[in-house]
Amino acid sequence: MVASNDTLPTRKPQSRTEPEVGASGASIDAADVARFSARAAEWWDARGPFAPLHKFNPARLKFVRDRTAERFGRDVMTRAPFAGLSLLDIGCGGGLIAEPMRRLGFDVTAVDASSENIGTARAHAAEQGLDIAYRAATVEQLEAEGAGPFDVVLTLEVIEHVADPEAFIRACSRLIAPDGIMIVATLNRTLKALALGKIAAEYVLGWVPPGTHDWNQFLKPDEIRLMLSAEPLAVSGPFGLAYDPLADRWSESDDSAINYLMIATRD
Repeated sequence: MVASNDTLPTRKPQSRTEPEVGASGASIDAADVARFSARAAEWWDARGPFAPLHKFNPARLKFVRDRTAERFGRDVMTRAPFAGLSLLDIGCGGGLIAEPMRRLGFDVTAVDASSENIGTARAHAAEQGLDIAYRAATVEQLEAEGAGPFDVVLTLEVIEHVADPEAFIRACSRLIAPDGIMIVATLNRTLKALALGKIAAEYVLGWVPPGTHDWNQFLKPDEIRLMLSAEPLAVSGPFGLAYDPLADRWSESDDSAINYLMIATRD
């Protein structure tokens, strides 16, 4: 599903000798940043606290790959199919999305409010020989600095952790280039998501540490659509992602009652 390292254009990993600038912005939820920072070193441990995310990752990577290929007319079977396109990964964590996106040819910029997460992501990318522009920063900082625009903007499982979802998602959308695409992934605020995405996942199955999510911060698809209604975008979705316990895998589904994605495009 994801291209191997040898599909990358030959480029030297970027030197990161400049001092790290701290992340700041109104969207930051300090408690959530601290929670993820405390586990920063464990992002790439497939049997550690992020193990469920490693299982979840192939489904969302496939979704991102296929929808961006449709948008830009790229053949995913070719070498580095997205070469020449820029991608911004907002709330990148340890780099679980940024690295495979770079392998697919994107010029990747990845930001996170946690400098600990960025340190882990940067070190792992260097070990893999991947030149990804990592930075501890928020979307507000990027917008204020005039960063971008980017052909693809990703914010996956981030909006439910910010203090001001509308300000956050609108700022993200303003970084989309003309003809570009933004993909948002989050959890639905339904009773099914409360039972399975919160209570079962945290307290019964132990997929994520207790307290990782606040069900009250989950967003309904129509709420995201409304938040983006003031921006010049076409919004589609939701597109569900569901877990099959028999196959032990995630895949795209018509069921968006728990996990889902939205697409916004700028013409």
